[in-house]
Order: sequence, then C-alpha cells, then structure tokens
Amino acid sequence: MRYLWWRLSVFLLAGVWPFWWVYQAWIFALGPDPGKVLVDRLGLGTLVLLMVTLAMTPLQKLTGWPGWISVRRQLGLWCFAYVVMHLAAYLFFVLGLDWGQLGVELRKRPYIIVGALGFVCLLLMAVTSNRFSQRRLGRRWKVLHRLAYVVLGLGLLHFLWVVRADLKEWAVYAVVGALLMLLRFPAVASHIPRLGRR
Repeated sequence: MRYLWWRLSVFLLAGVWPFWWVYQAWIFALGPDPGKVLVDRLGLGTLVLLMVTLAMTPLQKLTGWPGWISVRRQLGLWCFAYVVMHLAAYLFFVLGLDWGQLGVELRKRPYIIVGALGFVCLLLMAVTSNRFSQRRLGRRWKVLHRLAYVVLGLGLLHFLWVVRADLKEWAVYAVVGALLMLLRFPAVASHIPRLGRR
C-alpha cells in the first residue's frame, strides 16, 4: 500500500487526457478533422509519457525519494496504452479500417514504419514488465528494457517526419530527450547532485 496516493494520482492524470480529448472531439472542439487531432495528441502523449518514465531514475538520484521509481512501471504501461490508442485512432480515423490502404500509406509515408518499430519495442517491454518475466529473464530483462532508449529515438524520428514543416516544437522534445539520454551515461549519472545533501 506504500505510495498508494502517488500511484493513484499518476493513474488519474494519465487516464483523464484521452477521455477529455474524445469529449472535445464529440463536441466538435478539435476543428474540422478531430480524428487527425486525436491521432496526433495520442502520439505526442506517448512520447511525453516515455520521457516522463525515463526521467524517474534521474529524479530518484537527485532527490533520494524512492517514490519516483515506484511509479516507473505504471508510467511505462501508460505509455504503451497511449501508443495502442494512437495506433487504433490512426487505423480508424485515417485509414477508415481500410487494410488495403495500409500498403499505400507505408510506401507514401515511411515514418509509419518507424512508428511501427517503436510500437513493437513497447509491446515487448509491456508484456515483460511483470515480476515473473523479470525473474525468468534475469540479466537479460534489463537489456531488453533498454529498448526504451531505442523507442525514444524512433519516437523523435517519427515526430520529426510528421512535423517537418515546423521544427520548433520538435526541437524542444529533442533537447529534453538528449538530456535524458545524457543522464544515462555513468560518467554523468555519478555526478548528479542529491538535493539536501551536505
């Protein structure tokens, strides 16, 4: 029951946004193409949640508070839930469930392949996020879950391809992503200060 309120808060914060966006689409508050807006917001939400998940370890080292780590798995699963909703929204609103059109889209828009690779990596991490898989895989579990770094790169590339006409927003996420990766290097991680340390 430790950190119950912390976990509940994360659950509510992560869970409320998709419902809010669907409600906005329902009342026609997302413009003339609400389906496309939903696809974009769910995709960006996936990237944001991935970055928040990757920030948990540096925050724990910075503050010494173990609560950050206690919600890391939960955030990772929410990240997967968002990418599933992103994919479902794309298939429904953009393709109209026309599977024959998918091949055409893959040829015209290679960034979809990049996104699909990221989805597969997130799927592998999601299905092995339980304690059974952790015990079963042993040391290989950590190696497998380093795919999160690969997903970050794929997500940023996918996002870049989508918004290539306006790079300002993408640059912000790229800088944050680069900083999170930099904090992963042992030479940098060992020098993260502890707040309150004398």
